[in-house]
Amino acid sequence: MASNVSKFVWYDVMTTDIDAAEEFYGKVVGWQMRDSGMPGQRYTLLMDGDTMVGGIMGIPGDADGMPPMWMGYIGVDDVDAKAKEIAEAGGKVHRGPQDVPGVGRFAVVSDPHGAGFMIFSQNAPTQEVPFMAPRSIGWRELHAGDREEATAFYAKLFGWRAMEAHDMGSMIYQTMSTGDDEATVGIMTKMADAPHPFWAFYIAVDDFDAAVARVTSNGGTALMEPHEVPGGAWILPALDPQGAHFSLIGMRS
Repeated sequence: MASNVSKFVWYDVMTTDIDAAEEFYGKVVGWQMRDSGMPGQRYTLLMDGDTMVGGIMGIPGDADGMPPMWMGYIGVDDVDAKAKEIAEAGGKVHRGPQDVPGVGRFAVVSDPHGAGFMIFSQNAPTQEVPFMAPRSIGWRELHAGDREEATAFYAKLFGWRAMEAHDMGSMIYQTMSTGDDEATVGIMTKMADAPHPFWAFYIAVDDFDAAVARVTSNGGTALMEPHEVPGGAWILPALDPQGAHFSLIGMRS
């Protein structure tokens, strides 16, 4: 468990149509779908061969007004203690710590500006994958209420370390390390037209242009034209057919 502390360890697509989400991500990304066998709930595992990447589930019935979205889980040793720390640091606990039998313990929380995520203590660690490996979550990005305050919050709560700060002209883009010497997270103050702070997750693909074409041909919506980012990779922010926000990242062939 210690190797997973402070890192994102899991991801869920919470959706209004599980069948449609399975079809979309299977065709666009190439993930295989496997039923988790979870009693009392339909939960689909997103698989890259034998590697589990994340899951698809319906929006919980008690989540009034929650739109379809991707959610990330940050691994911690003690969910109850970390939930208390988050609340004391100005964040909020939306769903108190509870067990998933045979899997682990989790809580639904948000940072002081309202960006939501999960904290999770696993019974068994998920398999580590190489950075930016195709069909993995290659990058995580916080569109924060305030970049500097968010950087301090996640550093304090999860031990993340600030790396390079890129001056993009209209904003500063702060990269962070989640336990090693490689930046795996970016934080920026959200754009004025974004309705609220949120976490965005980038799916790494091995043929960027082909994946972009699959997004639109399978009912997804591109939110802007593809554009290049420092390092030579290209990105595309998009919505799946149910409206969940995600992005693609990869190299052009």
